Amino acid sequence: MKTIFVKPADVDRKWYIIDAKDQILGRVATKVATVLRGKNKPLYTPHQEVGDYVIVINASQLKVSGGKEYKKIYYRHTGWIGGIKGESYQSLLKRRPARPLELAIKGMLPHSRMGYQLFTNVKIYGGDRHPHAAQKPEALSL
Repeated sequence: MKTIFVKPADVDRKWYIIDAKDQILGRVATKVATVLRGKNKPLYTPHQEVGDYVIVINASQLKVSGGKEYKKIYYRHTGWIGGIKGESYQSLLKRRPARPLELAIKGMLPHSRMGYQLFTNVKIYGGDRHPHAAQKPEALSL
């Protein structure tokens, strides 16, 4: 079987919009990561960027199950000795409404230069307004 090499000019990149209101965090993140990588297209190649653009609205109204709004802790390190910090899902959602979804999507993308580039193709908004109406995004169902 031959390896597919797609020229960037041949890739048809669309804009999709996902309404995350009352959806499960992990399921939304999985769908977004799949579309960003281009795994929903027949021209998918693991080492090339063939994915689409995704807009996520109402990210602040995502749901988590099993009491994780209190139990789930997001850790980060300051770089100093003993500098580990933890923050619960609920407090992170109050402070930065789009951040839990951003972290979930980042974790599902490759941890390389290509993954960082793919993450620039997703736009996440806590509310229902977005400035991308000119791109005419298509609704993407989960």
